Amino acid sequence: MKFLAMIYCDASLHANLPEVEFATLMRGCFAKADQLQEEGKLLDCQQLETPERSRTLRVRNGRTTIVDGPFAETKEYLGGFNLIEAENMDEALHIASAFPWARFGSIEVRPVRDMNEVRERVGAAI
Repeated sequence: MKFLAMIYCDASLHANLPEVEFATLMRGCFAKADQLQEEGKLLDCQQLETPERSRTLRVRNGRTTIVDGPFAETKEYLGGFNLIEAENMDEALHIASAFPWARFGSIEVRPVRDMNEVRERVGAAI
């Protein structure tokens, strides 16, 4: 099964991290990612820019609106993700718990829906 581990960051905690500690944490993340890739458990991972660099797009009644930044004000923001392969949710949570960023925000682990099953269910071409 595939799971998406979404890394939510608390900007106030990041702002207080000395650069040396940040670098140490990032090296730990890269080392863990490299290990998981070698084990076939990590399929992809990416870090996202901060919410201030984002745009929010909506289409309502045929009208498109685009606004700067995130729509909601939140303490934590989506900072990156890891697409992982695991036998079940317990294993996915175990894998996600090893990433250092859980100490500075949260990690939401969500099963990835098999889009081919959805295509078949709705009668869409494969």
